[in-house]
Amino acid sequence: MSSEINNPNVTEDDWAAALTETKSAEGEDATSAIETAPGEPHVFQRLAKTGISANEQTSDIDLILDIPVTLTVELGRTRIPIKHILQLAQGSVIELDALAGEPMDVLVNGCLIAQGEVVVVNEKFGIRLTDIVTPSERVRRLNR
Repeated sequence: MSSEINNPNVTEDDWAAALTETKSAEGEDATSAIETAPGEPHVFQRLAKTGISANEQTSDIDLILDIPVTLTVELGRTRIPIKHILQLAQGSVIELDALAGEPMDVLVNGCLIAQGEVVVVNEKFGIRLTDIVTPSERVRRLNR
């Protein structure tokens, strides 16, 4: 049948016969995708409305829960010339624009989502979130 696809002598009846064969072979209604009469343009079928329950809508978020993102805690920033970077050695101190005790920024993929303070838990550094940025505030900051 693949040689018949490009053959201009193949008629609609040949296609109907092929679809009927497919229908009987697969046990399905293979002609359901073609709703128009021969010679009329094909039109997409209307989708049936499905009653999506609240449980199904909330389960959609499960699709994205395992996507990895980069979480960064920013202590501060500074701009220094390359000649000063080349002079850095072990024990050098770099002055940041943040003040001591000032909240640290928590960024997800570069977007500020929260601020917090540094804590030590079991000899490891962590951050205690003190302020969560609202979604409307995040959108406002993106528009700057």
